Amino acid sequence: MDASFVALETRNSPMHIGSLLIYNPKSAPGGFVRFKDVLSFFESRMQLSRTMRQRLVKVPFDLDYPYWIEDPDFDLEYHVRHVALPKPGDWRQLCIQAARIFARPLDLTRPPWEFTLIEGLENIPGVDPGCYAMVTKVHHSAIDGMSGVDLMEALHTLAADTPPPSAPDTWKPERVPTGAELLGKSYFNAVTNPVKQMEVAARAAPGLAKAIKGLAAKDFNVSGEMLAPRTRFNKVISSARVVEGRSVPLADIKAIRALAPGCKVNDVFLAIIGGAMRKYLLAKDDLPAKTLTAMAPISVRSDTEKGDMGNQVAAMIAPLGTHLEDPAERLAFVHSRTTNSKAMTDAIGARNMTEMSKVSPALFMALGAQLYTRLGLANRVGPPFTTVVTNVPGPPVPIYSCGSQLESMMGLLCLNDGLGLGHVVQSYCAEATIAFTACRKIMPDPEFYAQCIEESFEELRDVAAASVGTTAKTGNSPNKAKSSARKSAKAVTAKNAKAPAGKPAARKTATKKSPAPEKAPAARKTKA
Repeated sequence: MDASFVALETRNSPMHIGSLLIYNPKSAPGGFVRFKDVLSFFESRMQLSRTMRQRLVKVPFDLDYPYWIEDPDFDLEYHVRHVALPKPGDWRQLCIQAARIFARPLDLTRPPWEFTLIEGLENIPGVDPGCYAMVTKVHHSAIDGMSGVDLMEALHTLAADTPPPSAPDTWKPERVPTGAELLGKSYFNAVTNPVKQMEVAARAAPGLAKAIKGLAAKDFNVSGEMLAPRTRFNKVISSARVVEGRSVPLADIKAIRALAPGCKVNDVFLAIIGGAMRKYLLAKDDLPAKTLTAMAPISVRSDTEKGDMGNQVAAMIAPLGTHLEDPAERLAFVHSRTTNSKAMTDAIGARNMTEMSKVSPALFMALGAQLYTRLGLANRVGPPFTTVVTNVPGPPVPIYSCGSQLESMMGLLCLNDGLGLGHVVQSYCAEATIAFTACRKIMPDPEFYAQCIEESFEELRDVAAASVGTTAKTGNSPNKAKSSARKSAKAVTAKNAKAPAGKPAARKTATKKSPAPEKAPAARKTKA
């Protein structure tokens, strides 16, 4: 799976993931942080992360997966950069700068990560003057969402004045192996790969038998709803990117769960994104009659693999209910379909799905990825899913880097041909961020889509609040209260569907310590 991200790497599809982070240096010694202080802080904590000083070496002709070695030419100052926004230094400028940085591929002859500090955040409401941002980029071959959290832990502390690690740094660089040595390793792996394939098949057989049995017993079903229709987001992409996002109170997300018994927090986020995509495509007169779908990664990383590099993830397909106008009905639909997808994944075994990818021949994987891109198959072949929605839980308490408190965090995602829009849901303290990365050619109006996300959240929040309020006031059953709330929600949805194409968010403010540093007044009232 890690090798697949290397194989998919192209100029238009750099396969790294990351974050847009905002820090307040008031908590640091002296109330300010210099660039050299950040370098010194990172250098003192390199030993806490295996990712930071390892680089890839590729086998000639892609006859085997690439290997990781300790980089003999590691240079910290190459990986940590420093820029500043010109005046006025507002939120839109920050998003544009972050998108430009994130669009550039990493140098895979070095450890595959870059962090860029951005100063000049002087005109973002709710963000104190003197705050700075950091755009992180780490190649997806090195980390998944959960190991990315471990990397965050390595470069952050729980207190502003935490001293550096006391243990000595025992790291040692390695010699870069020759092509002959790598070919020798590839020959050994080619010989042993059939044995590995048989082992994986033997482990997967019980899961497949269980899946067939569950399908026959109707424990879950395979329906046409899991097949995605073609949309404007599922085409060959350009090299340009846009990033944006909105933050919401985590308490509101948890309250919305009451609209569908047994509903999970992730179901709520999927329903919000489904509503946002519906609004956006309605405004473009481009909404398919069939529901859009999302690929939702599932971590299968065990406790013993917490510090390991690479990817330990499976996936499930989640229909987003974009064919439903009523937000409460959409949430109930999403919950029912994710429950079905989870049952199917559990039957097969998420871990088995991951293990199967480990025995795919490297040469065929690389050739397949290159042919898919060069032949422009994304414009001809139906997409396996419409978008990606990955949910990464962040720390529930404030954390610090170089003494500066992390004020907000917004996830960034890699894209490839056929996937022109991806979402990252990330929690931090009492708030959560719904952020997205998109191809600028496919989505030239990111502010409008961010507004669609905000409106979709507000509709679900208001339906949930009306359900609780009506039940308490009249003694009606929750079902009757939901029915009443749905009627008003339908009117709001119909009104929003008529919004002109490309209309940007008209009002934006930011609240301090918000994962997305700007927010419409309605969302701010909710927080209060």
